[in-house]
Amino acid sequence: MKKIGFAGLGTMGAPMASNLLKQGYEVTVYNRTAAKCQPLAAQGAVIAATPRKATEGADTVITMVSDDNSIKAVYEGSDGVLAGLSAAKTVIDCSTISPSLVKQLAEQVTAHGASFLDAPVTGSSPAAIDGTLVFMVGGSAEVLSKQQDIFECLGKKILHMGPNGSGSVAKLAHNTIVGINNLALAEGFAIAAKSGLPADTFLELVQLGSAGSKTADLKGNKIINHDFTNQFSLALMLKDLKLASSLTDGAAIPSPMLNLAKSLFQAGQSEGYGDEDLSAVVKLYEAWIGQRIGEQSSIQD
Repeated sequence: MKKIGFAGLGTMGAPMASNLLKQGYEVTVYNRTAAKCQPLAAQGAVIAATPRKATEGADTVITMVSDDNSIKAVYEGSDGVLAGLSAAKTVIDCSTISPSLVKQLAEQVTAHGASFLDAPVTGSSPAAIDGTLVFMVGGSAEVLSKQQDIFECLGKKILHMGPNGSGSVAKLAHNTIVGINNLALAEGFAIAAKSGLPADTFLELVQLGSAGSKTADLKGNKIINHDFTNQFSLALMLKDLKLASSLTDGAAIPSPMLNLAKSLFQAGQSEGYGDEDLSAVVKLYEAWIGQRIGEQSSIQD
């Protein structure tokens, strides 16, 4: 089996690395906060002191970090991933970063004779834990086929989107919809709550009607129960919307709903909700209507 180097053990990366270990892969892990490596070491992972060390002994390197600056810190410098590369290795970046940086990384990796795939994911932490992520992959189809075993260990669906950068663009377009859908759900809940409708019955209507969505299924009860434990943070959604906005600005694509969503998630960040689940954006609406969404949970006389 392939030897894997894994850098980035956050909400998504840690369960992904754990699933690889469970399937018998030899995994070397790196994280800037070294303490996050310990649970994986207990599962049999080797801890690397630097991204370069995690890369040097690996056949395939997976990175999963939060943003462009974090990626640069992991890849660049004498201790970075690039310094540990050699021919025949493959790098898979699962982070959500700017398409321009993805293309730059692809050029840098291939300059070392290695292969590069941009493969961001959707599914949030529950899918990372269950191994049911959906991957949107940019890069060579041939390289992807050689890494199929790893992707199938981590996800339920692998979609090849095109050349390097395509996975990144697909993720930003996808998360634009996710952000807008979360606001639509929050707004609908606010109308229902302010008008005295029971939140649980209204959610049932949404799920049965044309407004039904994965957003409603995943976030509806979190909103009703005020359970904003983090599956995918509001701060990360804002980061993705900012990246998507830069992309649409550069491509001269009108994006009024994206820009409104970005503004509202920015407001949520300013109110201190950044580390909570992205569904916490509903708290803006609760402040506007002067009540909590889940206050009514059954039909009132």
